[in-house]
Amino acid sequence: MASFPGLELLPTAVVALDDELVVRYANPAAESLLATGAKSLIGQAFLDLFAEKGPLESTLNEARSVHWDYSARNVTYTRPGREPLPLSCVVTGIDAHGLALLAELRPIGDQLRMAREERLHFEQQANRELIRNLAHEIKNPLGGLRGSAQLLEKELQRDELREYTQIIIKEADRLQTLMDRMLTPHRAPRLEAFSVHEVLERVRSLVKAEFGADIERDYDPSLPELVGDREQLIQAVLNIARNAAQSGSKRIIFKTRVLRQVTILKHRHKLALELQVVDDGPGVPDEIQDRIFNPLVSGREGGTGLGLSLAQTFVQYHQGVIEFESRPGRTIFRILMPLT
Repeated sequence: MASFPGLELLPTAVVALDDELVVRYANPAAESLLATGAKSLIGQAFLDLFAEKGPLESTLNEARSVHWDYSARNVTYTRPGREPLPLSCVVTGIDAHGLALLAELRPIGDQLRMAREERLHFEQQANRELIRNLAHEIKNPLGGLRGSAQLLEKELQRDELREYTQIIIKEADRLQTLMDRMLTPHRAPRLEAFSVHEVLERVRSLVKAEFGADIERDYDPSLPELVGDREQLIQAVLNIARNAAQSGSKRIIFKTRVLRQVTILKHRHKLALELQVVDDGPGVPDEIQDRIFNPLVSGREGGTGLGLSLAQTFVQYHQGVIEFESRPGRTIFRILMPLT
């Protein structure tokens, strides 16, 4: 069997074919995706694995003749006794170890999810820089505004006029606090080992004290310790849980699971944490679902729109990502983070 050490660690499924379009190599990701061991795959005709043999064969032959990358039409991997699996296939011509082609396979759903994660990651970086610059620009005039209001207050003789200067001072203080919140997530995480369930129990107690909500638990007892910044993760989960409580949800659930062989932000991880915050509230409004993690975007009247943006920032500091799905009566925010 041909050996490709560089392909062993790839998160993407890759198989190598000879001139007869027979599988001669499959990396671990391909074994996982196709639910078949390398020994079973090697020696099989590649075309026999898929329902669309004609279009795929044309693509393979074209890639083999011109040594170029070709994206095949979507193909369907046929699995006896299981649902067909729709895949995208990119074929590259090679000339090594007596092989002719490399075929990269991705589930259509995974491809869309990874593209969404990558777009979200770059948007968050751009938004954080924009907000940081904006906060710096606003802080200086805020100080001058507050100082001027204090000086004016000393010159006023009537109490009812001082009420207006107090409003200016209090609003300046509120905006100062908001600016500080925009700037604080830019410190690096303070790493330590801890149980994620300790984090969730802390958030449960805080939400119960603030809203009177009793959050249900569905914990995976086999979950290993997490290495990360405890306070940042408490704040991330708290921001999500607060949103659920403020939306009027009658039932909130914390759920944890261990996932295996997961791709997060283009990196493959043997183990990952899946932490779900589930609620039965009205859901995220359709018109802001594409922008829900952007700063200053809120579906709640009076909301600052910083909670979910900060939560995503904190989770991305841990090489993770927050995803969500929402409809009236059921919203799930899902935190995915690698476990080491």
